[in-house]
Amino acid sequence: MNARAALAATFFPFHGGVHPPEHKDESSGSPIVAGPIPATLVVPLHQSIGNMAKALVNVGDVVLKGQMIAAADGTVSAAVHAPTSGRIVAISPQRVPHPSGLLEYCITLESDGADRWIERTRFDWRNADGRAIRDYLRDMGVVGLGGAVFPSHLKIGGAKDGLDTLVINAAECEPFITCDDRLMRERASQIVEGIKILQQLLQAREVLIGVEDNKPEAVDAMRAAIAGCEFKIDVVVVPTLYPSGGAKQLIKLLTNKEVPSGVRSTDLGVQCFNVATVYTIYRAIEHGEPVISRVVTLTGNVERPGNVDALIGTPIADLLAFAGNKADSDSYIYGGPMMGFEIPGTDVGLSKAGNCIIAKSSGLFPPKPAEMPCIRCGKCADACPAELQPMDLYWFGKSKNFGKAQERNLFDCIECGACAYVCPSNIQLVDYFRFSKSEIWAAEKSKKAADQARERHEFRQFREEREKREKAERLAAKAAQKHEAAASSADPADAERAAKIKAAMERAAAKKAEAAAQAGESAAPADATAAPVTEAVAAPVAEAAPVSQLDPEKAERIRAAMEKRAAEKAEQEAMSPEEKAAREAEKKAKIEAAMAAAAAKKAAKAAEAAKAQGDQADGSGA
Repeated sequence: MNARAALAATFFPFHGGVHPPEHKDESSGSPIVAGPIPATLVVPLHQSIGNMAKALVNVGDVVLKGQMIAAADGTVSAAVHAPTSGRIVAISPQRVPHPSGLLEYCITLESDGADRWIERTRFDWRNADGRAIRDYLRDMGVVGLGGAVFPSHLKIGGAKDGLDTLVINAAECEPFITCDDRLMRERASQIVEGIKILQQLLQAREVLIGVEDNKPEAVDAMRAAIAGCEFKIDVVVVPTLYPSGGAKQLIKLLTNKEVPSGVRSTDLGVQCFNVATVYTIYRAIEHGEPVISRVVTLTGNVERPGNVDALIGTPIADLLAFAGNKADSDSYIYGGPMMGFEIPGTDVGLSKAGNCIIAKSSGLFPPKPAEMPCIRCGKCADACPAELQPMDLYWFGKSKNFGKAQERNLFDCIECGACAYVCPSNIQLVDYFRFSKSEIWAAEKSKKAADQARERHEFRQFREEREKREKAERLAAKAAQKHEAAASSADPADAERAAKIKAAMERAAAKKAEAAAQAGESAAPADATAAPVTEAVAAPVAEAAPVSQLDPEKAERIRAAMEKRAAEKAEQEAMSPEEKAAREAEKKAKIEAAMAAAAAKKAAKAAEAAKAQGDQADGSGA
């Protein structure tokens, strides 16, 4: 059995995929070199999926290399650290590596050239619980370096009974990119140390390292490094086929498990980490080094293509100058040619997601032909690794029928670009899918905001209703107390007052019964009329309100007005003659004040009118 046949028994092909020109040889032959320390670094605060990190420094602060300059904000977030020592000169919106070209907050660091480290301490992860380890990785800024930049601490500790399989993604299937290849060739032993940490943290029963067969040196290095491991681990060589580096596609290749839509791989007993992420986990735990640099491939139209260990925040222009950017380069791709995008300018700083920078020229990347109408040939569906129908999603997106697109599992699209690559009509299908997703996200965001506003309104209504009811109950209780006191008093005046209160409450109960009868309700007005006055007083007024046939909102306003009037009436009936006289005097004073104000306002208007007439007469005379 030859080697190829032996491999066939160890992997399980996924649907679709394409094989574009690899362009790996240009940059894979040279060892990793240290990148330049630029005079100024622009460090984006948004270095991971989730919330942007919160700045911990101010302009003018002096920081050391590795010092935390922005803390994680929320669960899905990760910290950001100073890539070198120097002084903070700005915290402001600046351009970042993103296809939108929009501004985001960045910390601008002026390097002092000394590159002085902050004190580093090794983390005793073996004696720490899972929560402490996750917090440590979050604070060290560890995120997925394969391009997704998902915070790594959220992927640890998800499986209670341990994992069946820990998958290490070393496929690196995108053309041009070779940073993971060189990392495995040169730092395999450190990667395996990181794998040992993850295997123990996740209690993985087996570890599979997936590598494409166009990286034979990396395969040899990794196999040599895993020799002697005390757990089940294997390097699985898979055919070179894009996008075998997608998490779902690699899991299918190595385990034959298909992760359905809306299901996490951990629910199937599998977790996946990029090989470069594993390396940074090892550096963070064993050496106390936060993620302040990464290996990035500099290739395309440059004099010295290769891989550079570059500081996060290094301006792309500095990296291109380091690689010898050619004069005829017309634009630059951030990432690979399939999933990457053109950056808005070379002044943006390198982020943790930046695994490759490709200098474009017309010779290397000829202009794309014009889009032609879709002929529904179905080639895009044959190439789609997620087994979608891209031609249908294209039509739904173009016609803005986003609901249909969502029904056809639009969000299962990993935007690999395989469909656009094989499209004979040159339709940039992924652009339509991204547009559809952004519109759906925007609509969901608006709906969420509307739902929150409605909840706040309903809560306010509930609170006002509760306050009204409590106020009515307090007034009713107060009136009942006065009635009982007057009834038990030997004073004839009190007896007279009690009789008045009793008569008032009986009249109120009779009116309510009459209103309920007219509304056709089967409430108990007769019983309420016949009930003793003390019981009627003790009962909350809100509960005795008649049921309206109007719409709920209008009925509620009427009921509230009735309650208010009943409360005022009960309060007035319970007043002593002196209190009533004082109330009447106060009301009379307010009326007189209002009348005086109205008269003054009227006199002022009359004076203004007379003055205007006088001015007009003077003007006519002139």
